[in-house]
Amino acid sequence: MSTTAPSLDPQIACEELRQRSALERMRWGLEHFGEGFALTTSFGIQAAVSLHLISQLDQPVPVIWVDTGYLPPETYQYAQTLLDRLGLRLHVAQASMSPARMEALHGRLWETGQVDDLETYHRIRKVEPLDQALNDLSVTCWASGVRGGQTDHRKAMQPLQLVRGRWSLRPLLDWTNKDVFYYMQENDLPQHPLFERGYSTVGDWHSSAPDDGSTSGRATRFGGLKQECGIHLPGMAGEGI
Repeated sequence: MSTTAPSLDPQIACEELRQRSALERMRWGLEHFGEGFALTTSFGIQAAVSLHLISQLDQPVPVIWVDTGYLPPETYQYAQTLLDRLGLRLHVAQASMSPARMEALHGRLWETGQVDDLETYHRIRKVEPLDQALNDLSVTCWASGVRGGQTDHRKAMQPLQLVRGRWSLRPLLDWTNKDVFYYMQENDLPQHPLFERGYSTVGDWHSSAPDDGSTSGRATRFGGLKQECGIHLPGMAGEGI
């Protein structure tokens, strides 16, 4: 489906967005896309920032949570804490195939050490559920909390880009770890429980690990085989999703 607004020039939009604060970028998304605007979240270590920002807008914006069914208990508890605190309009996106059925048919895909199996896992449990939710909600632009310093792929990202036929807005793209820390401190936002146990990023329980002194950030994810799960990649299955 085509979601490109004829009046929207991505180069001009990106230049404009670079001059704005993160909250102003969120407002820009709502102003330009209206009911077609949404935020995605994993309720991870730094999720409170984008969730707090979206809660500051003049009208509720759908928050799409991709729940793989394999998140740590602490993430489910943290999600409830933020929901109670921020009053979010939550839409849970889950795979049509249950974890038990997937394991029966495909095995424990994260244990093989094969990148192809990880990509199959991410397609089934993350990418396809998110795309279905975006379709169901008629989303034409989705914001996320990705930051340029997180992975090699994200260093080259623009504030606004097309991803699999929809606009992807990155209000926090130029934020540093310090920016995140001070924002959470200034707004009295709770930390993810696993942050205190050394995690700087967290996803599924089987593909996340605390920083160990030699490995940190996204390099701790997916056994070091991958940095991206595919949600933020532009192509289809053959291009790494």
